[in-house]
Amino acid sequence: MSTIRRRVPVLLIALATAILGLSVVPAAAAPGLTATFTKVSDWGTGFEGKVTVANASSTALNGWTVEFDMPSGFAVGTFWDAQHTASGQHHTFRNPSWAPALAAGASTTFGFNGSPGNFPGIQNCRFNGDPCDGTGGNPGAPATPANLHVTGTTNASISLAWNASGGTVTGYRVYEGSTVRATVTGTSATVGGLGSCTSHSYTVAAYNGNGESGRSGAVSATTTGCTQPSGGRGAPYLYLGWGNPPAPGTVMSATGIRWFTMAFVLSGGGCSPAWDSARPLTGGVDQQTINAIRAAGGDVVPSFGGWQGNKLGPNCSTPQALAGAYQQVINAYGLRAIDIDIENTDEFENDTVRNRILDALKIVKQNNPGLQTIVTFGTTTTGPNFYGNQLIDRAAAIGANIDVFTIMPFDFGSSNVYNDTVNASEALKNKLKSAFGWSDATAYQHMGISGMNGLSDQQELTSTATWTQIRDWAKSHGLARLAFWSVNRDRGCPGGGVVSNCSGIAQSDWDFTRITAGF
Repeated sequence: MSTIRRRVPVLLIALATAILGLSVVPAAAAPGLTATFTKVSDWGTGFEGKVTVANASSTALNGWTVEFDMPSGFAVGTFWDAQHTASGQHHTFRNPSWAPALAAGASTTFGFNGSPGNFPGIQNCRFNGDPCDGTGGNPGAPATPANLHVTGTTNASISLAWNASGGTVTGYRVYEGSTVRATVTGTSATVGGLGSCTSHSYTVAAYNGNGESGRSGAVSATTTGCTQPSGGRGAPYLYLGWGNPPAPGTVMSATGIRWFTMAFVLSGGGCSPAWDSARPLTGGVDQQTINAIRAAGGDVVPSFGGWQGNKLGPNCSTPQALAGAYQQVINAYGLRAIDIDIENTDEFENDTVRNRILDALKIVKQNNPGLQTIVTFGTTTTGPNFYGNQLIDRAAAIGANIDVFTIMPFDFGSSNVYNDTVNASEALKNKLKSAFGWSDATAYQHMGISGMNGLSDQQELTSTATWTQIRDWAKSHGLARLAFWSVNRDRGCPGGGVVSNCSGIAQSDWDFTRITAGF
């Protein structure tokens, strides 16, 4: 995965909340523009939807946008023949890059699969900002507000602002889904009465005596008050090798996060550890960053391995040598926890190296009884794969005394990240129970989840709302660890695609970190 490693953000599958069931969607600024939804099929647990975008006007369109809100609990997994972004339950589909124009009298279609089945229909559908029924909106109504953005958050409120609409404006309505949360006469509003550490998505519309404008693009934000308990249970990845790494003190003060998983310790040559194989173990930017985190009252979990690079596992010839390399890092920083990110064919799928890592961790645990050892590895939607099961069985057989088994529930083609994360986690729990003889409660206490915020390489979407659901599930079941890749990407860039310094979706800076701090 280039220098970004296996979980480096790439496209995140838009939580394309399905357009099933209705034939309504917003129309463009002129009459004759329609977007009609058709449910092609429904199999109980999912459905296929199609939207027909038609230009019955006398003017060609240079680009089109269809957006709508989905009822709570519905999501879209895969989509085709359109570009897609989502913020919470608000979804936006745009013309594909290869077909920007829609001629007068022409039509085109795009489609998607969604879940669950029995979809009741979309809400608040708009086509180029106006109703999807082709009426061209309300004559005399104001223009759609632009540049909706978040100006501040507190434990109980989110403040918003936007540009003034053209035309005669009586006031503005701020919506959360289909519910009006504020009505104001100016171009800013504060929505109060919110819970601490909760995520919300808003749009705004202008109105006058002739009617209401189309709704703006959506923005999301999370209230403050996410106070992280001690112990490093919530520790998102921070990577100094790419993606415009933020100052950790800035993130800590803005979110309440206290722990970071620092990536990645690799081979600096043979069995000697170094940051990214290039930066010194001590005395460089990594140590400076760790010192800054600790000075602000936090701590770190160094992560060894990852998707790519020259790793210690294959380079250290014996478990004893590998344990010695781990110990160098433990001693250099006086660590309380380490994360071994076992991935790819050189470690995860290599029996010799995978076993060497587990044998080394057993030695490390014996020499450092107070140290928490974490192993992180990929999963399928139904739980650990063959290699994951082999890893768990080996850990049990040799008494490696691993503290936390963390799965990475992404990059497996998910159409519903929350459901698949829960299903994969429950399957991990059952595997740990059978391998170690643990109860449900004990198995949960030895489990972790490491997700990917925003868009993933396999076009999966984890929105702030979905990550909040995952956090709440993990917290309520007593899991030991919650992480995501990465803080570098925890900045909004709706439609930004796959980049290292933002999530590809609409969000405020550090939303996912703030949610994780509440774990």
